[in-house]
Amino acid sequence: MASWTLETIDWGRFDASKVDPEILRNIKAAALVERNGGDYGTYLGRVFADDPQFMEAVNTWVVEEIQHGMALGRWAVLADPAWDFEAAFQRFRDGYKLPLDVESSVRGSQAGEMMARCIVETGTSSYYSALKDATDEPVLKQVCAKIAADEFRHYKLFYAHLRRCLQRDRLSRWSRLRIGWGRLKESEDDELAYAYFAANEPADAIYDRKRYMRAYARRAYPLYRQTHVQRAMAMILKAVGLQPQGWLNRLLTSIGLRFLRHNAKRLAASGA
Repeated sequence: MASWTLETIDWGRFDASKVDPEILRNIKAAALVERNGGDYGTYLGRVFADDPQFMEAVNTWVVEEIQHGMALGRWAVLADPAWDFEAAFQRFRDGYKLPLDVESSVRGSQAGEMMARCIVETGTSSYYSALKDATDEPVLKQVCAKIAADEFRHYKLFYAHLRRCLQRDRLSRWSRLRIGWGRLKESEDDELAYAYFAANEPADAIYDRKRYMRAYARRAYPLYRQTHVQRAMAMILKAVGLQPQGWLNRLLTSIGLRFLRHNAKRLAASGA
């Protein structure tokens, strides 16, 4: 169980003058995705139905993910009292569905699923770390610090179970790399785009995945610093089975930073 609760957060320190309206839009979207952790728990419960050891950990993970969403949602309402968190969450749930009727992992094996989960936790831990360092609003900084720490701990959880599953599934480094790259590409799928749409657009707006993914990315990419990218690359390399530090990390960090900075400028220039 996480070492904090909603009551742990010092909500009285909220400073409306330090709210960045661009960051606020992405926080609203993130609140919806995090709060939807129950559906991911259902999916993992079907994939790992024969693994009670892992499912005990998943049940705790679900509680923590939902708490992340509730904390982010509460902050967003402080920043924008007119925002209806419950209505936005229902809109997201109505429009975005996870594959909950599966009998096995969409990654091909349980080890593949663990690999994908490591990639997700890498992304979330680095993103909330970047948010923490980018915002001057003290409550959001505290919330993001708590969430980032949780997500890094979640990565360690999934990595430990990945190693256990690899003893049976025997995924090669190439297979892990392929699954990891595939999951990275899925960050541009409907989940974040639809969450951004459901959280920020009026009821009569028409959903366009590419448009809303670009809108989300334009606000997210500029937040990352070298330390965030470097740590993320180390976590990915470790999950793949490669040396997390050294020349490969430096190369991938450099490429990642160039990608983020180039696309941040491109998206800003296009008015995404």
